[in-house]
Amino acid sequence: MSRKRTIASLAALAVAVALAVVVPMSSASAATCATAWNSSAVYTGGMTASHNGRNWQAKWWTQGEAPSTGGSGVWADQGTCGGGTQPPPGTNCNHPAWVAGQWYPAGSIVRYTNGQYYRAKHENPGYDPIISTWYWEPYSCGGQPPTTPPGGNTGFVVSQAQFNQMFPSRNGFYTYSGLTAALSAYPGFAKTGDETTRRREAAAFLANVNHETGGLVHIVEQNQANYPHYCDTSQPYGCPAGQAAYYGRGPVQLSWNFNYKAAGDALGLPLLTNPWLVQNDAAVAWKTALWYWNTQSGPGTMTPHHAMVNGIGFGETIRSINGALECNGRNPATVQSRVNAYQRFVQILGTTPGNNLYC
Repeated sequence: MSRKRTIASLAALAVAVALAVVVPMSSASAATCATAWNSSAVYTGGMTASHNGRNWQAKWWTQGEAPSTGGSGVWADQGTCGGGTQPPPGTNCNHPAWVAGQWYPAGSIVRYTNGQYYRAKHENPGYDPIISTWYWEPYSCGGQPPTTPPGGNTGFVVSQAQFNQMFPSRNGFYTYSGLTAALSAYPGFAKTGDETTRRREAAAFLANVNHETGGLVHIVEQNQANYPHYCDTSQPYGCPAGQAAYYGRGPVQLSWNFNYKAAGDALGLPLLTNPWLVQNDAAVAWKTALWYWNTQSGPGTMTPHHAMVNGIGFGETIRSINGALECNGRNPATVQSRVNAYQRFVQILGTTPGNNLYC
């Protein structure tokens, strides 16, 4: 081979290499999609998942929160994958109206009474789309953005920044968006009375939640030896999920089969047969806490909501939650822990604690 031909060949090779460098990669080869996000899977910091044509990386522990740039901020967007962006939303808006009690397979799309559309993430027997957010998700129809999830504009007296200040070490499961989504179940909560009353009630609720979960750290009861003890077999419905299935879960550590039955009936959720919803869905977890706060008197004589909106005082909320073990001098250190959290939270919310702090 002549030297001239060799030089020409090398020149051609150089051009080819240059072209290979300059020509941009197609979107199809930009990135390989990670394993698809699974709503029931647990993700810890650094784990990845793909969702709607994009890769996402978890910043901390999460479960049940779909990857997006909103919510709690647990997911970091890693860019498109698999050759493109999210496919355009469907243009067919002739989806049927939602009917309570009708069976919906996963993937079903319905028009809710507010005129917005929802898609079933999980099959369900006609649960309400704006309450049962584990079963339903907002759906974009006809090129319009999806419905703002419940709680997107709630007017809640606690801002996300204040919530984060109250719970600096909280578990990623306990999202602010989960809390605000749950508010629709009990619209009178923290919205009854004057501004001071509203702020005091929110602070009282969160102070008790803080104590029950160690600062929103624990999702389930830590003492597993107690798990088999929460099945009251005298109830006619028994314990269909298993004798050890009704242990404490969520912000108020909901426990016992009869409480799961009552809360599920009130919220339209199958908590008696599927108590694990409380530890898998943040909105459901918060709803069970609000159910207890607004409707149950426990060992007390009134609901915690009644105690706060009628000026009875924070001490009566303690009595309604755990008064049999803590009040009337039984455990003053625990009571003081709740009071300390309440005083700190009302300060964050810019109000005063009021009277009758102890029980």
